[in-house]
Amino acid sequence: MRKSSIAVLGAAALLLAGGAIYKTTVTGADGPAVAPAANPNGTPAPAMNAAIEWNQALLAIVTAPPAPGAAPSTIHPTRNFAMLALAIDTAVNSIDHTHQPESGEPAATPGVSAPAAAVAAGHDTLVALYPDHRADLDNRLAGDLAAIGNDDAAQQGARVGHAAAQLILDSRAHDGADTPAPPYVTDSAPGHYHSTPPASAPPVFTTWGSVMPFALHRGDQFRPPAPPALDSPAYAAALNEVQQMGSKTSTSRTAAESEDAIFWAAPIQNYWNTIADQVAAEHHTDLDATAYLLAQLDTTLADATIALYDAKYTYQLWRPITAIREADRDQNDGTTADNSWEPLATTPADPSYPGAHSDLSYAAATVLANKYGDSTQFTLTSPTLTGVQHTFGTFSDAAAEAGLSRIYAGVHTRPDHEAGRDLGIQVADYVLGLSHNYGP
Repeated sequence: MRKSSIAVLGAAALLLAGGAIYKTTVTGADGPAVAPAANPNGTPAPAMNAAIEWNQALLAIVTAPPAPGAAPSTIHPTRNFAMLALAIDTAVNSIDHTHQPESGEPAATPGVSAPAAAVAAGHDTLVALYPDHRADLDNRLAGDLAAIGNDDAAQQGARVGHAAAQLILDSRAHDGADTPAPPYVTDSAPGHYHSTPPASAPPVFTTWGSVMPFALHRGDQFRPPAPPALDSPAYAAALNEVQQMGSKTSTSRTAAESEDAIFWAAPIQNYWNTIADQVAAEHHTDLDATAYLLAQLDTTLADATIALYDAKYTYQLWRPITAIREADRDQNDGTTADNSWEPLATTPADPSYPGAHSDLSYAAATVLANKYGDSTQFTLTSPTLTGVQHTFGTFSDAAAEAGLSRIYAGVHTRPDHEAGRDLGIQVADYVLGLSHNYGP
């Protein structure tokens, strides 16, 4: 069960050094623990975990205000998180051999520094993906290597990291992510997606479902069944729910539900990477296991995103704002048109079915529960609702809240949520089934 509280968050509570906007604290089996970066008692933080540090470096990049070094808007950020995580995991695993190696993993002699390999892999990957951030990333690498010690083991480790990063970058060089998308042709038939107000922006990631997955065979491997037919009772029930609950002026939505809608409004993959970083730190998960966990998490999120867009642009279902305003065209006596209806939140520029928040949240929750068990308590803040904390007793509680928040925001229906939930779990189960787990 989620609990909400208001907190005054000072600079010391920020998780990421580069203007962070997310924070979590975690409670495990031994009672409450405070995140190292926000410990009010000044207890020393655990030794540097390079997998967490460089994941946080990417979070700092993607959560900062738009800058020349931002990822192209045509490249989904989940791809970059997966590439970073895979590069770091490949680097440390080529040294410590804690799980089955990736094909072509670089060779390393005994005694090579795995932390040095990790920081070099993280650095090279992010420089390749965000070249305008090179100066900051170079400084971060230099500081890490100085802390590790510039001995022969560190130098050899860095060389392994460079090779691992290049391996991953090369493997994604022709994955279809940079293929220009053809102009989207709008279908004016009832039920079909077209751009939504207020911006009426063209739809995004229209061909992302065809990008080469990281673990899946193809984007349609777990494509969900079609959404309810427009003339069905199920469709009417779903539309009526969001029409009441998701309206900007709703009197049916509770204060807590309104808060949820705003709290989860940022890019969903950022929340789950933040949660993963903190849970790993609070459980004192070592570098090898953390690198592997983030590789599992972020390849799952990347593939869940590819699968999501495959389904979205296969079914091309109109968004609630269109469906409600044009309900007189759906041939369903159970719906009522409202030409002035507005959602609580701005509608994203892509089709409605399935829901991204539900898809990625349940995918992430499945991966994290596989590692730590579902019953892990943590507290999360949001960049879109300053000073508010949500505390969860399980990963699945957080996933449910994130998914349902989009109904309260007026941008998704319950079938969107349920299809996204099922898709995320299927993708996660598949990725985990390919993995060879090892002890905590």
